[in-house]
Amino acid sequence: MSSQTVMTASLMCTMGIGVSSLTVVPIHRVRAQGQPAATIADHVPLVNIAPFPLCNSIANPIVVAATAAKLGVFTPAACLPNTPVPWTPGSPTVLIGGVPALGSGSTCQCLYGGVVSVVQPVAVTVNEP
Repeated sequence: MSSQTVMTASLMCTMGIGVSSLTVVPIHRVRAQGQPAATIADHVPLVNIAPFPLCNSIANPIVVAATAAKLGVFTPAACLPNTPVPWTPGSPTVLIGGVPALGSGSTCQCLYGGVVSVVQPVAVTVNEP
């Protein structure tokens, strides 16, 4: 059983340094603990997934440029999430506006090699069946 993820949930990336947050545009008008409830469709970079403080992925063009500027010495750089695919898995039993709800166990793949996960869903008392 996982917890319903809502607006301001804390996110981590396997290639990121630091924590990011989830923004949920309240188009479905569904709330959990007073916050807009998230769905698997809330994966849009800069709209739903805020940048992490730094990125460690050599697949990230910004990291490549920073490393080149330091004459090949690996240099973490700014994160610009690249998450074109929805979160997986979504809730098999809870739909929000016809879209599976985003649970605390869901992950989202960044094209730069990182896996974004929910570390604090915020709605800790609302459990999905």
